[in-house]
Amino acid sequence: MAETAIPGVAHHILENDYASEWMGIEVLTLSDGHATIRMTLRQEMLNGFGMAHGGMIFAFADSAFALACNPASPADPDSITVAAGVDINFLKPAYQGQVITAVADRRSSAGRSGLYDIQIFAADPTAQLPGELIAEFRGRSRTIPKK
Repeated sequence: MAETAIPGVAHHILENDYASEWMGIEVLTLSDGHATIRMTLRQEMLNGFGMAHGGMIFAFADSAFALACNPASPADPDSITVAAGVDINFLKPAYQGQVITAVADRRSSAGRSGLYDIQIFAADPTAQLPGELIAEFRGRSRTIPKK
């Protein structure tokens, strides 16, 4: 599986993905069944305890999941792959100013279904990335007709 560093908008599904744009997601690598992304946690992404809101971590991991599930150049432009279900385990908090990185990898695929693991790491901006593991996200995908 060859990885490629991607400058700017790297994937067609990001062209109209306003949530990922708002989060400031940067695509680092993409390949078949794999994506690595990162973003910096901002004040408006925090909960009342001053740590990253779980929904922000979930949405960030979900974006990595979507990138890993959908090829940058789709073989079938009439199909998309979406989440059929997900689980997330929050292991440690992350804080404003930290850079979080999500690494998504396909574990299995059969027919129209797939299984993906996404690890989310947090590091201070000056620390070596990816940092400390803060969450694990497991996604189950399903390929469906595009409307």
